[in-house]
Amino acid sequence: MLLRRALWSVGLRYRLGYPLPGKPDLVFVGARVAVFLDGCFWHRCPIHATYPRKNHEFWEAKLAGNVRRDAEVNARLALLGWTVLRFWQHEVERALPTVVARIEASVRTPESV
Repeated sequence: MLLRRALWSVGLRYRLGYPLPGKPDLVFVGARVAVFLDGCFWHRCPIHATYPRKNHEFWEAKLAGNVRRDAEVNARLALLGWTVLRFWQHEVERALPTVVARIEASVRTPESV
């Protein structure tokens, strides 16, 4: 919600639940920009990733599958002509203005207007 409010305050209007591969968190249809907010645990953040001690094999396969699927989704969306932006949850929490600026720059490029 923090990111959504910040984007709204700078005049960016997005869609939620837009039917695209990977189910992006935010979609800017006119600019063809899909935004994903990835949790540090579920998507293996290189800074904050943690690994459960119990049932290690299950979690290793599950988390590796998530990362693999992220790459596949990025490739599929790129083939469809979409720009994909992915942000870690800690980026949104700690550097919100930077995240908003990156999204705004992608959405407001001359090609997307």
